[in-house]
Amino acid sequence: MALKITTRDQDGITVILCNGRIVFGEESSQLREQVKNHLAQSKKIVLNLGGVSYIDSGGLGTLVGLFTSARSTGGCIKLANLTHRVGELLQVTKLLTVFEVFDGEDKAVRSFSKKGAVA
Repeated sequence: MALKITTRDQDGITVILCNGRIVFGEESSQLREQVKNHLAQSKKIVLNLGGVSYIDSGGLGTLVGLFTSARSTGGCIKLANLTHRVGELLQVTKLLTVFEVFDGEDKAVRSFSKKGAVA
């Protein structure tokens, strides 16, 4: 299934909902373009991956690249609603130590307002 991306603003934070596969090629390029466009306007982004059925190495590279791009511009990308499969992949690749991951989209959004709070 091709990647479908939906975006919305919630309390000044950009929420990007992904459905489908994040794989090398058009899907990764589409996600990269969407996130970079939103980073120009909002430095706070939540990627809701609850509808993502599969991520390949190109998709992982895209996520890491977006994380790095956000950080270098003073932004932050947080992940929400990982499926079991995606969560296991991030654990095996040790990327769970890089990204802030939340069980729900609302928790991820609220985490931006907790200045200095420990999660």
